[in-house]
Amino acid sequence: MKIIIEDIGPEEEEQIIIRCKSVDESMMQLINSIKAKQEKMTVRQGERIVQINPQGIYYFEAVDNKVFIYLEQGIYETKLKLYEVEKQYAGTDFFRVSKSVILNLSKVKSFSPSFNGRFEALMKNGERIMISRQYVPLLKTKLGI
Repeated sequence: MKIIIEDIGPEEEEQIIIRCKSVDESMMQLINSIKAKQEKMTVRQGERIVQINPQGIYYFEAVDNKVFIYLEQGIYETKLKLYEVEKQYAGTDFFRVSKSVILNLSKVKSFSPSFNGRFEALMKNGERIMISRQYVPLLKTKLGI
């Protein structure tokens, strides 16, 4: 694969052109990853409304019909439902690990087996997230193990 980067003038619009023989799964993952990194997410923190970069998200968690977003520093709330988050970030590093949690795999330090066929994810910020046994086979496939 050849990568070409060109400098453009301030009046020109930035663009990415992908030339390939066919659009396979790895190409779609790259495209979805680029799209997700460019979009900001509007969220709430108490009465404040802020925009965050999805790259900084560690995980989404549904609690009492609300969806919370956990970053290294801070917890935010989104109006999106968990299935909407899953759909919006399909093909990226976000992966559903239980009925109530979607994890950012790029923020995981390590995985380890737990009891009853479950796994545990140790996040880069030290938090531990349980991965339901029904999602373990999908996780292994995604990780290539």
